[in-house]
Amino acid sequence: MQVQLNGEPFELADGASVADLVSALGGDPRGIAIERNLEIIPKSQHGKVMLEEGDRLEVVQFVGGG
Repeated sequence: MQVQLNGEPFELADGASVADLVSALGGDPRGIAIERNLEIIPKSQHGKVMLEEGDRLEVVQFVGGG
């Protein structure tokens, strides 16, 4: 299936969850915030929220520093 990830087309397997997306991106789930169709997905729901064709996703990775 194809979704929009930070404004760009991105291909995922059918039936993928938000957790699958995080895994595909290779990021640390503790430092990532995910918005799906203008709704923030709590980390506790990443494995339960299933993505659908055409979803618009925004992924933000937190960076420490000072």
